[in-house]
Amino acid sequence: MSDLAATGKLFFERAGLDRDQAQSIVDDALDGADDGELFLEYRQSEALVFDDGRLKSASFDASQGFGLRAVSGEATGYSHASEVSAEALKRAASTVKAVRSGGSGTLAADPAGTNRALYVDDNPLGREDFADKVKLLSDIDAYLRQKDQRVRQVTASLSGEWQAVRILRPGGHSVADIRPLARLNVSVVAAEGERMETGAHGSGGRTVYQRFLEPETWKASADEALRHALVNLESVAAPAGEMDVVLGPGWPGILLHEAIGHGLEGDFNRKRTSAFSGLIGERVASPGVTVIDDGTIPGRRGSLTVDDEGAPSERTVLIEDGVLKGYLFDRMNARLMGVRSTGNGRRQSYAHAPIPRMTNTFMLAGDRNPEEIISSVKKGLYAVAFGGGQVDITSGKFVFSCTEAYIIEDGRLGAPVKGATLIGSGPEVLKKVTMIGDDLALDPGIGTCGKDGQGVPVGVGLPTLKVGGLTVGGTAA
Repeated sequence: MSDLAATGKLFFERAGLDRDQAQSIVDDALDGADDGELFLEYRQSEALVFDDGRLKSASFDASQGFGLRAVSGEATGYSHASEVSAEALKRAASTVKAVRSGGSGTLAADPAGTNRALYVDDNPLGREDFADKVKLLSDIDAYLRQKDQRVRQVTASLSGEWQAVRILRPGGHSVADIRPLARLNVSVVAAEGERMETGAHGSGGRTVYQRFLEPETWKASADEALRHALVNLESVAAPAGEMDVVLGPGWPGILLHEAIGHGLEGDFNRKRTSAFSGLIGERVASPGVTVIDDGTIPGRRGSLTVDDEGAPSERTVLIEDGVLKGYLFDRMNARLMGVRSTGNGRRQSYAHAPIPRMTNTFMLAGDRNPEEIISSVKKGLYAVAFGGGQVDITSGKFVFSCTEAYIIEDGRLGAPVKGATLIGSGPEVLKKVTMIGDDLALDPGIGTCGKDGQGVPVGVGLPTLKVGGLTVGGTAA
């Protein structure tokens, strides 16, 4: 756990805010409320983009602020400001007091404990010289252009942030966390004749830049982006119709996240607007399907030592051997449903109230060899990577576009295809899983989840998976 004294200097000494006075304001504002907290945040972020052989942009931003929340029953009062001062806190307190009536008036118990440290405290923005960061991106550009004459354009970007948070509750309970985040992205445009295609790859996590500066790391990302572009140069129009689909390991877990994971978040289930509402203890998936949300994996993009309400993140079993076991909860929805928080109360920044969100969500491995899974398909599609998609939480229906996919014919991988989309329903997909691979992989650390206008970093994962009878939208005549 990060040092409380370090965040105290950020939020109290630096802002000229007296800790005892701040605590007194919080105690008064939340007197008679069911729950609430003061969320203090300081964040530094930067992004460098190298495009078309030159540094195209470089930005740096520092921000700070607080969010004060009072919860009574189902009502939430929330006030935030970028000015961290006693006067600003008092103004916020006068706003949130308006919701104190209507609840039980008994303050919920403090979160219990914290996790061990899941990531370093080091600030990735301050460890490396600016020139070294620019050289990294320049080296990627030169490496790719020298590697294949079909490369027409290279875009490489490096981004990072350092977020320090401190959470104060009535009565003096206080927790803090310092969260680094770094990411490297490479995009390549390759051309052959008159045809041009794009490939991309990224990696990241709660770490510093050092590992991205190592040639074996950045060259792996560059090679994968180039491979993707060259595969797309050979792609043919995607077939359409109902067929068996094999999902590759790792990043295809985004389909699990979007089509199923959101439907397991506590707010949708408390309001009974999810396709999974009221189904605890019932079979919702094929035998062997076990889905986990785990915010405690060291260094992963979606991991948190504590969530944004001060509760320790957890490993939560959502579906076990096909049976629905639980949902993901923040404190408010947990209290209203008579259960406890799973440490999934998350917010984009101090300007947002916390809501139930995923951390790292994945399906556990099975016992089938991936080659055996592909060889079992007479005619189908092998989907390796996804781009954008749309999901209806109420019904679970989704549409996802494939950015890398291949035809499967007579148990063998055929030509890569372009323009394939997967169409279906999350709950139905779970029931159509017929084979689960032994090759569980997590994504490379690039996921960002959007919900209610808030974006937070997340992780996804999947083993190779065979889904029977999924609708594929294609462009083949």
